[in-house]
Amino acid sequence: MSTPFPVALSGARAETLMWAHEHDVDHAALNQLRNISALPWVEGVRVMPDVHLGKGATVGSVIAMRDAVSPNAVGVDIGCGMIGVRTSLTARDLPDDLARLRSRIEAAIPVGFNAHDEPVDLRRLRPVAGSGGRERLRGEQRFWDRFASLHPKVRQLEARARKQLGTLGGGNHFVELCLDQDDRVWLQLHSGSRNIGKTLAEQHVGIAKHLDHNRGLVDRELAVFLAGTPEMDAYLNDLWWAQDYAARSRAVMMALAVRAVREEFAELDADGGLRFDEGVNVHHNYVAREQVDGAELIVTRKGAIRAGQGDLGLIPGSMGTGSYVVRGLGNPRSYWSASHGAGRRMSRSRAKKEFTLDDLAEQTAGVECRKDHGVLDEIPGAYKDLDAVIEAQSDLVEVVARLRTILCVKG
Repeated sequence: MSTPFPVALSGARAETLMWAHEHDVDHAALNQLRNISALPWVEGVRVMPDVHLGKGATVGSVIAMRDAVSPNAVGVDIGCGMIGVRTSLTARDLPDDLARLRSRIEAAIPVGFNAHDEPVDLRRLRPVAGSGGRERLRGEQRFWDRFASLHPKVRQLEARARKQLGTLGGGNHFVELCLDQDDRVWLQLHSGSRNIGKTLAEQHVGIAKHLDHNRGLVDRELAVFLAGTPEMDAYLNDLWWAQDYAARSRAVMMALAVRAVREEFAELDADGGLRFDEGVNVHHNYVAREQVDGAELIVTRKGAIRAGQGDLGLIPGSMGTGSYVVRGLGNPRSYWSASHGAGRRMSRSRAKKEFTLDDLAEQTAGVECRKDHGVLDEIPGAYKDLDAVIEAQSDLVEVVARLRTILCVKG
Protein backbone atom coordinates (compact mmCIF):
# COMPACT_ATOMS: atom_id res chain seq x y z
CA MET A 1 0.00 0.00 0.00
CA SER A 2 1.42 3.37 -1.00
CA THR A 3 1.51 6.21 1.49
CA PRO A 4 1.48 9.99 0.87
CA PHE A 5 4.16 10.37 3.49
CA PRO A 6 6.58 11.73 4.40
CA VAL A 7 5.81 15.42 3.96
CA ALA A 8 8.15 18.24 4.88
CA LEU A 9 7.21 20.48 7.80
CA SER A 10 6.83 24.07 6.66
CA GLY A 11 9.03 26.62 8.41
CA ALA A 12 11.49 24.04 9.73
CA ARG A 13 15.20 24.83 9.58
CA ALA A 14 16.75 21.35 9.66
CA GLU A 15 15.08 18.77 7.41
CA THR A 16 11.90 17.69 9.19
CA LEU A 17 9.89 14.91 7.56
CA MET A 18 6.44 14.01 8.86
CA TRP A 19 4.29 10.91 8.61
CA ALA A 20 1.29 13.12 9.37
CA HIS A 21 -0.35 16.11 7.71
CA GLU A 22 0.13 19.49 9.34
CA HIS A 23 -3.63 20.10 9.47
CA ASP A 24 -3.99 16.96 11.63
CA VAL A 25 -1.39 18.07 14.19
CA ASP A 26 -1.92 20.50 17.05
CA HIS A 27 -0.57 23.99 16.30
CA ALA A 28 1.51 24.03 19.48
CA ALA A 29 3.13 20.69 18.56
CA LEU A 30 4.05 22.02 15.09
CA ASN A 31 5.72 25.07 16.61
CA GLN A 32 7.54 22.82 19.04
CA LEU A 33 8.89 20.79 16.13
CA ARG A 34 10.03 23.96 14.39
CA ASN A 35 11.86 25.04 17.55
CA ILE A 36 13.59 21.67 17.70
CA SER A 37 14.63 21.88 14.05
CA ALA A 38 16.20 25.29 14.70
CA LEU A 39 18.69 23.99 17.26
CA PRO A 40 22.18 24.40 15.76
CA TRP A 41 23.15 20.83 16.61
CA VAL A 42 20.17 19.16 14.91
CA GLU A 43 20.86 17.36 11.63
CA GLY A 44 17.26 16.30 11.05
CA VAL A 45 13.92 15.54 12.66
CA ARG A 46 11.46 12.77 11.82
CA VAL A 47 7.86 12.96 13.00
CA MET A 48 5.70 9.89 13.57
CA PRO A 49 1.92 9.67 12.93
CA ASP A 50 1.16 9.56 16.68
CA VAL A 51 2.76 12.99 17.16
CA HIS A 52 1.51 15.28 19.94
CA LEU A 53 2.73 18.04 22.20
CA GLY A 54 5.33 17.11 24.81
CA LYS A 55 7.50 18.90 27.35
CA GLY A 56 10.39 20.47 25.50
CA ALA A 57 10.44 17.97 22.65
CA THR A 58 7.41 16.59 20.87
CA VAL A 59 6.13 13.08 21.60
CA GLY A 60 6.42 11.05 18.41
CA SER A 61 9.68 12.68 17.31
CA VAL A 62 13.03 11.25 16.26
CA ILE A 63 15.88 13.76 16.47
CA ALA A 64 19.38 13.26 15.06
CA MET A 65 21.99 15.54 16.63
CA ARG A 66 25.68 15.98 15.98
CA ASP A 67 27.84 16.00 19.13
CA ALA A 68 24.92 16.95 21.38
CA VAL A 69 21.95 15.47 23.21
CA SER A 70 18.86 17.08 24.76
CA PRO A 71 17.47 15.32 27.87
CA ASN A 72 13.92 16.45 27.04
CA ALA A 73 14.26 14.92 23.58
CA VAL A 74 14.19 11.62 25.48
CA GLY A 75 11.68 12.56 28.15
CA VAL A 76 11.61 12.00 31.87
CA ASP A 77 10.45 8.39 31.63
CA ILE A 78 13.80 7.18 30.34
CA GLY A 79 13.60 3.76 28.71
CA CYS A 80 9.81 3.61 28.64
CA GLY A 81 8.71 0.87 26.29
CA MET A 82 6.82 -2.35 25.63
CA ILE A 83 7.30 -6.07 26.13
CA GLY A 84 5.05 -8.76 24.70
CA VAL A 85 4.92 -12.53 24.40
CA ARG A 86 2.57 -14.96 22.67
CA THR A 87 1.32 -17.90 24.73
CA SER A 88 0.02 -21.34 23.77
CA LEU A 89 -3.37 -20.45 25.27
CA THR A 90 -6.29 -19.79 22.96
CA ALA A 91 -9.61 -18.06 23.45
CA ARG A 92 -11.22 -21.47 24.07
CA ASP A 93 -9.03 -21.96 27.15
CA LEU A 94 -10.23 -18.77 28.83
CA PRO A 95 -13.09 -18.53 31.32
CA ASP A 96 -16.03 -16.27 30.57
CA ASP A 97 -15.06 -14.07 33.53
CA LEU A 98 -11.46 -12.83 33.61
CA ALA A 99 -11.81 -10.93 36.91
CA ARG A 100 -9.89 -13.54 38.92
CA LEU A 101 -6.96 -13.49 36.49
CA ARG A 102 -6.88 -9.69 36.64
CA SER A 103 -6.76 -9.92 40.43
CA ARG A 104 -3.85 -12.38 40.24
CA ILE A 105 -1.88 -10.05 38.00
CA GLU A 106 -2.65 -7.03 40.18
CA ALA A 107 -1.48 -8.98 43.24
CA ALA A 108 1.76 -9.95 41.49
CA ILE A 109 2.63 -6.55 39.96
CA PRO A 110 2.25 -3.38 42.06
CA VAL A 111 0.66 -0.47 40.18
CA GLY A 112 0.47 3.31 40.61
CA PHE A 113 2.81 4.62 43.32
CA ASN A 114 3.07 1.20 44.94
CA ALA A 115 6.19 -0.95 45.12
CA HIS A 116 7.11 -4.48 46.19
CA ASP A 117 7.46 -4.89 49.95
CA GLU A 118 10.91 -6.33 49.28
CA PRO A 119 12.95 -6.47 46.07
CA VAL A 120 11.85 -9.30 43.79
CA ASP A 121 13.98 -12.42 44.28
CA LEU A 122 15.12 -12.86 40.69
CA ARG A 123 16.47 -16.35 41.40
CA ARG A 124 12.87 -17.55 41.77
CA LEU A 125 11.73 -16.19 38.41
CA ARG A 126 11.59 -17.96 35.08
CA PRO A 127 12.54 -15.24 32.58
CA VAL A 128 10.80 -15.18 29.20
CA ALA A 129 13.14 -16.19 26.39
CA GLY A 130 14.10 -13.54 23.88
CA SER A 131 13.01 -10.57 26.03
CA GLY A 132 16.48 -10.00 27.42
CA GLY A 133 15.24 -11.46 30.69
CA ARG A 134 17.84 -14.17 31.17
CA GLU A 135 20.75 -11.84 30.46
CA ARG A 136 19.36 -9.02 32.57
CA LEU A 137 18.41 -11.16 35.54
CA ARG A 138 21.76 -12.95 35.45
CA GLY A 139 23.71 -9.68 35.57
CA GLU A 140 21.86 -8.30 38.59
CA GLN A 141 24.86 -7.64 40.84
CA ARG A 142 26.91 -5.94 38.11
CA PHE A 143 23.89 -3.77 37.31
CA TRP A 144 23.40 -2.56 40.88
CA ASP A 145 27.14 -2.03 41.33
CA ARG A 146 26.77 0.79 38.78
CA PHE A 147 24.33 2.65 41.02
CA ALA A 148 27.17 4.37 42.89
CA SER A 149 28.18 6.12 39.65
CA LEU A 150 24.80 7.89 39.26
CA HIS A 151 24.06 11.54 40.06
CA PRO A 152 24.63 12.22 43.79
CA LYS A 153 21.03 13.44 44.22
CA VAL A 154 19.69 9.90 43.61
CA ARG A 155 22.14 7.95 45.76
CA GLN A 156 19.60 7.77 48.62
CA LEU A 157 16.99 6.27 46.24
CA GLU A 158 18.64 2.88 45.75
CA ALA A 159 16.43 1.00 48.22
CA ARG A 160 13.31 2.47 46.61
CA ALA A 161 14.57 1.75 43.11
CA ARG A 162 15.20 -1.88 44.02
CA LYS A 163 11.62 -2.25 45.32
CA GLN A 164 10.15 -0.48 42.28
CA LEU A 165 11.95 -2.80 39.85
CA GLY A 166 9.19 -4.95 38.39
CA THR A 167 6.37 -2.48 39.12
CA LEU A 168 4.02 -0.86 36.63
CA GLY A 169 3.49 2.77 37.57
CA GLY A 170 0.43 4.73 36.43
CA GLY A 171 -0.75 6.93 33.58
CA ASN A 172 -0.70 5.15 30.25
CA HIS A 173 1.21 2.15 31.58
CA PHE A 174 -0.62 -1.19 31.52
CA VAL A 175 -0.52 -4.97 31.57
CA GLU A 176 -2.79 -6.61 29.01
CA LEU A 177 -4.13 -9.95 27.91
CA CYS A 178 -4.92 -9.89 24.20
CA LEU A 179 -6.13 -12.14 21.41
CA ASP A 180 -4.58 -12.11 17.94
CA GLN A 181 -6.36 -12.84 14.66
CA ASP A 182 -5.91 -16.59 15.28
CA ASP A 183 -7.38 -16.31 18.79
CA ARG A 184 -3.98 -16.96 20.37
CA VAL A 185 -3.47 -15.28 23.76
CA TRP A 186 -0.75 -12.66 24.16
CA LEU A 187 0.62 -11.01 27.28
CA GLN A 188 2.02 -7.52 26.90
CA LEU A 189 2.87 -4.59 29.11
CA HIS A 190 3.99 -0.97 28.88
CA SER A 191 6.23 0.64 31.50
CA GLY A 192 9.34 2.72 32.09
CA SER A 193 12.02 3.57 34.63
CA ARG A 194 9.68 4.65 37.44
CA ASN A 195 10.73 7.35 39.93
CA ILE A 196 14.47 6.75 39.57
CA GLY A 197 14.46 7.52 35.83
CA LYS A 198 12.28 10.58 36.32
CA THR A 199 14.53 11.92 39.07
CA LEU A 200 17.68 11.40 37.01
CA ALA A 201 16.12 13.14 34.00
CA GLU A 202 14.96 16.13 36.05
CA GLN A 203 18.38 16.56 37.66
CA HIS A 204 20.11 16.65 34.29
CA VAL A 205 17.53 18.94 32.66
CA GLY A 206 18.15 21.39 35.51
CA ILE A 207 21.88 21.27 34.91
CA ALA A 208 21.54 21.71 31.13
CA LYS A 209 19.31 24.79 31.44
CA HIS A 210 22.07 26.69 33.22
CA LEU A 211 24.88 25.95 30.77
CA ASP A 212 26.08 29.04 28.88
CA HIS A 213 25.52 27.64 25.39
CA ASN A 214 21.81 27.13 26.16
CA ARG A 215 21.03 30.64 27.41
CA GLY A 216 19.89 31.98 24.02
CA LEU A 217 17.55 29.12 23.09
CA VAL A 218 13.99 29.96 22.13
CA ASP A 219 12.85 27.23 24.55
CA ARG A 220 15.12 26.42 27.48
CA GLU A 221 13.33 23.07 27.81
CA LEU A 222 15.36 22.06 24.73
CA ALA A 223 18.67 22.62 26.51
CA VAL A 224 21.43 20.27 25.37
CA PHE A 225 24.66 18.78 26.57
CA LEU A 226 27.68 18.95 24.27
CA ALA A 227 30.05 16.11 23.45
CA GLY A 228 33.37 16.11 25.24
CA THR A 229 32.01 17.78 28.36
CA PRO A 230 31.72 16.21 31.82
CA GLU A 231 28.02 17.16 31.91
CA MET A 232 27.23 15.10 28.82
CA ASP A 233 29.35 12.19 30.02
CA ALA A 234 27.48 12.20 33.34
CA TYR A 235 24.08 12.37 31.64
CA LEU A 236 24.81 9.51 29.26
CA ASN A 237 26.18 7.39 32.10
CA ASP A 238 22.92 7.84 34.02
CA LEU A 239 20.77 7.46 30.92
CA TRP A 240 22.35 4.12 29.89
CA TRP A 241 21.71 2.86 33.42
CA ALA A 242 18.07 4.04 33.46
CA GLN A 243 17.39 2.49 30.05
CA ASP A 244 18.77 -0.80 31.36
CA TYR A 245 16.65 -0.45 34.51
CA ALA A 246 13.47 0.03 32.45
CA ALA A 247 14.14 -3.01 30.26
CA ARG A 248 15.00 -5.13 33.31
CA SER A 249 11.83 -3.99 35.04
CA ARG A 250 9.71 -5.06 32.05
CA ALA A 251 11.44 -8.44 31.95
CA VAL A 252 10.73 -8.92 35.67
CA MET A 253 7.07 -7.91 35.29
CA MET A 254 6.59 -10.22 32.36
CA ALA A 255 8.03 -13.10 34.39
CA LEU A 256 5.62 -12.22 37.22
CA ALA A 257 2.68 -12.02 34.80
CA VAL A 258 3.62 -15.37 33.27
CA ARG A 259 3.74 -16.91 36.73
CA ALA A 260 0.25 -15.53 37.47
CA VAL A 261 -1.05 -17.05 34.23
CA ARG A 262 0.55 -20.40 35.03
CA GLU A 263 -1.13 -20.36 38.46
CA GLU A 264 -4.50 -19.45 36.96
CA PHE A 265 -4.28 -22.25 34.39
CA ALA A 266 -2.48 -24.79 36.56
CA GLU A 267 -4.36 -27.75 35.05
CA LEU A 268 -3.28 -26.79 31.55
CA ASP A 269 0.25 -26.20 32.77
CA ALA A 270 0.71 -29.70 34.16
CA ASP A 271 4.14 -31.00 33.11
CA GLY A 272 4.92 -27.62 31.51
CA GLY A 273 1.94 -27.71 29.16
CA LEU A 274 1.79 -23.95 28.80
CA ARG A 275 4.30 -22.45 26.40
CA PHE A 276 5.43 -18.87 26.04
CA ASP A 277 7.14 -17.82 22.82
CA GLU A 278 10.16 -15.56 22.65
CA GLY A 279 9.35 -12.09 23.90
CA VAL A 280 9.79 -8.69 22.28
CA ASN A 281 11.22 -6.00 24.62
CA VAL A 282 11.59 -2.54 23.03
CA HIS A 283 12.23 1.01 24.22
CA HIS A 284 10.34 3.98 22.81
CA ASN A 285 11.90 6.78 24.94
CA TYR A 286 15.64 6.40 24.51
CA VAL A 287 18.99 7.41 23.04
CA ALA A 288 21.24 5.51 20.65
CA ARG A 289 24.39 6.29 18.69
CA GLU A 290 23.60 5.48 15.06
CA GLN A 291 25.08 5.91 11.61
CA VAL A 292 23.05 8.45 9.62
CA ASP A 293 24.24 9.43 6.15
CA GLY A 294 27.71 8.13 6.91
CA ALA A 295 28.15 9.98 10.19
CA GLU A 296 27.72 8.81 13.77
CA LEU A 297 24.95 10.89 15.29
CA ILE A 298 23.10 10.81 18.57
CA VAL A 299 19.52 9.79 17.84
CA THR A 300 16.80 10.37 20.40
CA ARG A 301 13.43 8.67 20.06
CA LYS A 302 10.70 10.18 22.22
CA GLY A 303 7.57 8.19 21.58
CA ALA A 304 9.07 6.19 18.70
CA ILE A 305 10.47 2.69 18.24
CA ARG A 306 13.36 1.52 16.12
CA ALA A 307 12.06 -0.08 12.92
CA GLY A 308 15.19 -1.33 11.21
CA GLN A 309 14.89 -4.11 8.65
CA GLY A 310 13.34 -7.08 10.47
CA ASP A 311 13.12 -5.39 13.89
CA LEU A 312 10.06 -6.57 15.81
CA GLY A 313 8.07 -3.91 17.63
CA LEU A 314 4.87 -3.36 19.58
CA ILE A 315 2.56 -0.42 18.86
CA PRO A 316 -0.27 -0.19 21.42
CA GLY A 317 -3.47 1.80 21.21
CA SER A 318 -5.49 2.44 24.36
CA MET A 319 -7.12 0.29 27.01
CA GLY A 320 -9.96 -0.67 24.71
CA THR A 321 -8.49 -0.70 21.22
CA GLY A 322 -5.72 -3.31 21.27
CA SER A 323 -2.28 -3.21 19.69
CA TYR A 324 -0.20 -4.19 16.70
CA VAL A 325 2.85 -6.41 16.53
CA VAL A 326 4.96 -5.06 13.65
CA ARG A 327 8.17 -5.78 11.79
CA GLY A 328 10.39 -2.91 10.65
CA LEU A 329 10.96 -2.31 6.95
CA GLY A 330 14.24 -0.45 7.51
CA ASN A 331 13.23 2.84 5.90
CA PRO A 332 16.21 5.24 6.21
CA ARG A 333 13.99 8.28 5.54
CA SER A 334 12.43 7.84 9.00
CA TYR A 335 15.82 7.20 10.61
CA TRP A 336 14.69 3.57 10.83
CA SER A 337 11.82 4.50 13.16
CA ALA A 338 8.07 4.05 13.62
CA SER A 339 5.40 5.25 16.02
CA HIS A 340 5.24 4.04 19.61
CA GLY A 341 1.45 3.94 19.89
CA ALA A 342 -1.74 5.65 18.83
CA GLY A 343 -0.78 8.91 20.54
CA ARG A 344 -3.06 11.19 22.50
CA ARG A 345 -5.44 13.47 20.64
CA MET A 346 -6.40 15.43 23.75
CA SER A 347 -4.93 16.24 27.13
CA ARG A 348 -5.79 14.34 30.28
CA SER A 349 -7.64 17.30 31.75
CA ARG A 350 -9.73 17.73 28.61
CA ALA A 351 -10.55 14.01 28.54
CA LYS A 352 -11.86 14.20 32.10
CA LYS A 353 -14.11 17.12 31.13
CA GLU A 354 -15.41 15.65 27.87
CA PHE A 355 -16.07 12.05 28.88
CA THR A 356 -18.15 10.35 31.56
CA LEU A 357 -17.93 6.99 33.28
CA ASP A 358 -20.75 5.79 31.03
CA ASP A 359 -18.54 6.67 28.04
CA LEU A 360 -15.68 4.72 29.60
CA ALA A 361 -17.87 1.67 30.18
CA GLU A 362 -19.13 1.83 26.60
CA GLN A 363 -15.70 2.26 25.05
CA THR A 364 -14.18 -0.59 27.09
CA ALA A 365 -17.09 -2.99 26.66
CA GLY A 366 -15.84 -6.57 26.59
CA VAL A 367 -12.57 -5.65 28.35
CA GLU A 368 -11.95 -6.78 31.93
CA CYS A 369 -10.53 -3.57 33.40
CA ARG A 370 -11.05 -0.66 35.76
CA LYS A 371 -13.94 1.57 34.78
CA ASP A 372 -13.67 4.32 37.40
CA HIS A 373 -12.68 8.00 37.59
CA GLY A 374 -9.05 7.05 38.23
CA VAL A 375 -8.61 5.92 34.63
CA LEU A 376 -11.10 8.21 32.88
CA ASP A 377 -8.24 10.19 31.30
CA GLU A 378 -7.10 6.93 29.65
CA ILE A 379 -10.42 6.41 27.86
CA PRO A 380 -9.95 5.23 24.25
CA GLY A 381 -11.63 8.39 22.93
CA ALA A 382 -8.71 10.46 24.22
CA TYR A 383 -6.39 8.71 21.75
CA LYS A 384 -5.96 8.83 18.00
CA ASP A 385 -7.33 6.07 15.80
CA LEU A 386 -4.75 3.27 16.00
CA ASP A 387 -5.63 1.73 12.63
CA ALA A 388 -5.15 5.09 10.91
CA VAL A 389 -1.79 5.54 12.64
CA ILE A 390 -0.64 2.14 11.38
CA GLU A 391 -1.88 2.86 7.85
CA ALA A 392 0.06 6.14 7.75
CA GLN A 393 3.34 4.29 8.27
CA SER A 394 2.90 1.39 5.86
CA ASP A 395 6.32 2.27 4.41
CA LEU A 396 7.92 1.95 7.85
CA VAL A 397 6.50 -1.31 9.24
CA GLU A 398 4.55 -4.37 8.20
CA VAL A 399 1.88 -5.86 10.41
CA VAL A 400 2.68 -9.21 12.02
CA ALA A 401 -0.42 -9.44 14.22
CA ARG A 402 -3.40 -7.34 15.28
CA LEU A 403 -4.14 -7.78 18.98
CA ARG A 404 -7.53 -7.25 20.61
CA THR A 405 -7.51 -6.36 24.30
CA ILE A 406 -9.64 -8.55 26.60
CA LEU A 407 -8.04 -7.71 29.97
CA CYS A 408 -6.23 -4.55 31.04
CA VAL A 409 -4.51 -3.76 34.34
CA LYS A 410 -3.78 -0.07 35.00
CA GLY A 411 -2.45 1.92 37.92
